[in-house]
Amino acid sequence: MRSIVQGALAVGLVAGLAACSADEPAAAPARQTVTPSAAVEVPALVETKVEGGGDDPVKAPPGWTVSVWAEVPGARLLAWTPDKRLLVSRPESGDVLVLDQQGQQQPLVEGLNQPHGLAFDGDTLYVAESDQVDSFAYAAGQVSGKQVVIDNLPDDKSPELGGKYAHALKSVAVGEDGSIYVSIGSTGNISEEDRDASPERAAILRKSPQKEVETFARGVRNGTGLAIDPDGGVWTAVNNRDNIANPKNGDVEESYVNDHPLEPLARLTPGRDLGWPYCNPDPDLSSGEISYTERPFVRDVQTNPDGEKLDCSKLKPSEQGMGAHSAPLGMSFASDLPGGYGDGALVGIHGSWNRNPPRPPEVSFFAWRDGTLGPQQTLLTGFQREDGSRWGRPVMAVKGPDGGIYVSDDQAGVIYRVASS
Repeated sequence: MRSIVQGALAVGLVAGLAACSADEPAAAPARQTVTPSAAVEVPALVETKVEGGGDDPVKAPPGWTVSVWAEVPGARLLAWTPDKRLLVSRPESGDVLVLDQQGQQQPLVEGLNQPHGLAFDGDTLYVAESDQVDSFAYAAGQVSGKQVVIDNLPDDKSPELGGKYAHALKSVAVGEDGSIYVSIGSTGNISEEDRDASPERAAILRKSPQKEVETFARGVRNGTGLAIDPDGGVWTAVNNRDNIANPKNGDVEESYVNDHPLEPLARLTPGRDLGWPYCNPDPDLSSGEISYTERPFVRDVQTNPDGEKLDCSKLKPSEQGMGAHSAPLGMSFASDLPGGYGDGALVGIHGSWNRNPPRPPEVSFFAWRDGTLGPQQTLLTGFQREDGSRWGRPVMAVKGPDGGIYVSDDQAGVIYRVASS
């Protein structure tokens, strides 16, 4: 069994959504009820000034500090190198930067096609471009020997798509046996043809050693979070669909869309189907608190009105989830987080782009207990003002070799260091 620290060092991830909108007050949605066995009991978050940042405060655990560690415009996904340097992908710039422990940066590799996902397997670095996955030999802050290990992946340049591809950015992770996992986002919000494409879109593909690329899991609209847990399991955090109709009347209603469908956080196994676009994971709204734990799938009345496209009752419930339109991006596992958090997964929540009121960005924590993840808890928030405007949007959080948590923010263009004093 690998330690969670190894998992965190080995995995870099994930793909994006559009920018925010809406001017309505950002009333926070009710967070799910948690039980002591599934969640971590920690004090309420408090306002904290961002050292080296602007006037807007964040909310962090009591006694924790948040500081601007490095300015990196367009910072997206993160991965620690074997020699304790931080890699940052920048799809818009076509490069991956390497930062030393003082935050000093230089290009590691340039001239790539929207590089996004990053993952290590020993001294081998994998980088997910929008159309392929590359491997490099890494040593002392430099790479060499580029090889294409998975090619012909779909993006906006694919002839059959005619330049239309909403989720071209890719995530990558490496399993304990050396298998390479790569996320392939859907063409759009509802694009049923993705399930029959070759290679399949809205899926997680796997290339095992000495084998061809195959579909590992399907119905994954945009599996932007992709990480390997301490037991070797593959997890994905999914950006789910928009503008879902209320099954009671078939109408697209803001009050229903605001909380449906949930964003799944699921452990993948060979052949697992997360239902998109025919089935939706359904949050539990039966009490005053919303629950996203072990939620079943229900048929989509727009795409699967009579249930003939896919029997949603046969799909395994989603292990965990996040509020609708959270837009989860980078995911990593970390061990021994301070303040009583312990072991768990960190997920960068980018925040909604079309919800009203907008769902705020945050860094979420999911406790790792007894071989699975507990419910969502907020670790870092405050990036959204009362009027719904935002000054920052977290993308990914990873625990560093110094015990701090490093968070990329592509709107503010910085890397934060979050630490317990």
